[in-house]
Amino acid sequence: MTNKDITIVITTFNSEDNIENCLNSINSSIKVIIIENSNNLKFKNYIENKFKNTECFLTNENLGYGKANNLGLKKVKTQYSLILNPDTILEKESINNFFVFINQNIDFAILGPKQNENNIKIEINKSNNLNLIECKSVKGFAMFLNMKKFTKIGFFDENIFLYLEEIDLCKRIKKIHEKIYTDSNIKIHHLGGKSVNKIFEHQVELTRNWHWMWSLFYYNKKHFNYFYALILVSPKFFSALFKILFYGFFLQNKKKEIYLKRLGGLINSISGKPSWFRPTLD
Repeated sequence: MTNKDITIVITTFNSEDNIENCLNSINSSIKVIIIENSNNLKFKNYIENKFKNTECFLTNENLGYGKANNLGLKKVKTQYSLILNPDTILEKESINNFFVFINQNIDFAILGPKQNENNIKIEINKSNNLNLIECKSVKGFAMFLNMKKFTKIGFFDENIFLYLEEIDLCKRIKKIHEKIYTDSNIKIHHLGGKSVNKIFEHQVELTRNWHWMWSLFYYNKKHFNYFYALILVSPKFFSALFKILFYGFFLQNKKKEIYLKRLGGLINSISGKPSWFRPTLD
């Protein structure tokens, strides 16, 4: 098993501030596919000229995280792939330790690096390797995929523009009785919330709030039922409504706008509308 047996897929969106740190941490013998959710030809040319192992594809529109990753994964020719966020940094031995895992001949669909175990649902540790934990889901900032396991179910649900797409994927994987693990020997640093240029922070915050609420209802409706999802989000609905009134009264317009977006995302999802909201980053 060598670096030629894995391809890294990174979805970017105005990520010039941190993508170079990520690419610098990747061995130059590993193929990298970047899906840039824009028509930024300058970004494409710069990245491909500086990082010869990298191929950058422009979508010419913002497709969202899941659909853009799907485009990248369909271009993968290797047996394994690694989905990375642009605000991640690999440690020197990250990929080598993945191959150590592979050489143990463990049947798996998804493998995550070391993570905060309080934030994932632990199922059971069935391995004699104490560094390996079988779990129900992993965080989406770094996911190793065994590509042959995805022929039955495909990759990410393209109805989801942002949030819970990796949880949805993991749930579908578990439904067909495939295995998901985390390996604490594999360390990948995630800066978190640093994937987009700082000047767009407010627009990104609005987008995150709209899509978090849309995806929360959609995910629970999809995997449980409409009424379960409705009961689950009802407190969030009334909380957002109260905070709109509260921040409006005190003329805190930026905070009011955030909760308007939360409420809007939720109403759109409840009414069955697609995840249409997009940030304006001009």
